[in-house]
Amino acid sequence: MHIPRRFLPPLSWLSAFESVARLGSVTDAAAELDLTQGAVSRQIQKLEQQLQVSLFVRERRRLAVTPAGRAYATEVQKSLTNLANATVALKSNPEGGVLELAILPAFGTHWLAPRLPAFLSRNPGVTINLATRTVPFEFALEKFHAAIHFGQDDWFGTGSLKLMEEEVVPVASPLVCEGRLTLDKLKNLPLLQLETRSGAWSQWFEQQGSGQPQTSGIEFDQFATMLKATVFGTGAALMPRYLVEAELAEGTLVTDETAQRTSMGAYYLVWPEALADHPPVAAFRRWIAAEVSEQR
Repeated sequence: MHIPRRFLPPLSWLSAFESVARLGSVTDAAAELDLTQGAVSRQIQKLEQQLQVSLFVRERRRLAVTPAGRAYATEVQKSLTNLANATVALKSNPEGGVLELAILPAFGTHWLAPRLPAFLSRNPGVTINLATRTVPFEFALEKFHAAIHFGQDDWFGTGSLKLMEEEVVPVASPLVCEGRLTLDKLKNLPLLQLETRSGAWSQWFEQQGSGQPQTSGIEFDQFATMLKATVFGTGAALMPRYLVEAELAEGTLVTDETAQRTSMGAYYLVWPEALADHPPVAAFRRWIAAEVSEQR
């Protein structure tokens, strides 16, 4: 994203302003920056002229920060600190750094987490911080460098890598379907819903060539809670197959194996276009692409 130069004052002006605002003295700021008092004063004057805002009130031989100047100084100090930290991190670890990754709860817990040790062992310079997000967001307003996204390849302003299609299967406890699940039995069970996939059952029944029944069940915000409720007989759930393989093998859940295979969407790794070459993003993209390829 191009930012007009009028909104990007020179770093030397900002450094002079931040130092004077923090120390409360042009003399002390000049000593800290190894400049003359006149040079510091001129830089602040140029900054005020560019901003067309008074940052200080001149009181005899001292400068008092205005309320607007104080608020601006807080943000400038944060930016200068972030820039300094980024420079130190780059010099000390040019091929590494921190990857702030947004993940989907179920995918992150069941698919990604068991594989992360392999990534970290191959990329010892990279640190990963994970946080859950269940819907798309604006990268410009968040701290994330990349995200795992489910659905369609439609996240605006991002690069993307398709990871895999998600196969979904209907499941229920054998206790509520007499040990075997069929389409007819499904129509008589409460159909549990996931908050972020409100139309999933309608789509699934349509792909089976059948209309959706009027029955409805509890709505959940995460697969993990819905899975537990299904095991205990609360109703039938539409679940990603990889999440219920253990329960199907153990017999605590059953599915209709005659049903047509159904996909509701795919998983994607997405990242802001400006961060495509950010070393942690590039390293993670290469690794997860190879990992997915091995699973096929």
